[in-house]
Amino acid sequence: MKLTRFAALSSSLLLGAVLALTGAGAAQAAEAAAVDYVALGDSYSSGVGAGSYDSASGDCKRSTKAFPVLWKNANAPSSFAFTACSGARTGDVTSGQLGPLSTATDLVSVTIGGNDAGFADVMTTCVLQSESACIDRVNQAKAYVASTLPGKLDSVYAAIRAKAPNARVVVLGYPRFYKLGGSCVAGLSENERRAINEGSDVLNEATAKRAADHGYTFASVVPAFTGHEICSSASWLHSVNWLNIGESYHPTAAGQSGGYLPSFRAVA
Repeated sequence: MKLTRFAALSSSLLLGAVLALTGAGAAQAAEAAAVDYVALGDSYSSGVGAGSYDSASGDCKRSTKAFPVLWKNANAPSSFAFTACSGARTGDVTSGQLGPLSTATDLVSVTIGGNDAGFADVMTTCVLQSESACIDRVNQAKAYVASTLPGKLDSVYAAIRAKAPNARVVVLGYPRFYKLGGSCVAGLSENERRAINEGSDVLNEATAKRAADHGYTFASVVPAFTGHEICSSASWLHSVNWLNIGESYHPTAAGQSGGYLPSFRAVA
């Protein structure tokens, strides 16, 4: 009789455990499926440099290999809106990308600030002009990031919160572009490469600070790209491409899947 009672109790406990585990699993699956995700930002979010662009996105060049699409494909959210656009500045996000946001939005990703800081002009100056001109231009960009960019980021982040008050917002940064002491035998000098990396660090620091002040999560991609910078043996970034200048200094498909996606996935 004692054995029977013990067996019955054990069976009940086992059944309860199974039901609890399967119930939790079902709840977790339902929670994951219920996510409404909106991807905002500039070319680092739209996927410029990764190829496989959606023709319907036009000059925004949204790629099927961009990290927001890769995350969507792996997680099957209940809804997905992809409004990131090549060349976007902070004002472009607030004026043209926030339409899909609502009180139902659960998750938002955004990369923004590089174009405001004059990223393209910095790279053009560094490639075409002297070392001193390059470093001067980087210093100008750093001064802009220190004095003006924080207010512009505040405007974007506040606008996101106003339209999506319940969303988890992940702000992703930019990679360091060059491996110092790397395998490059021509092109920019080591001083120019160091200055560009420092400029990227300053931009990331400012972005992380503003994101934190708004209660958002900042995801650095620098660790993921370490060892995959330009001048490394396995770069995930395009160097200057004179045949497709717009893809220069942007992540390749491997940079999106190996750099941006895991950095986002770790905190999303």
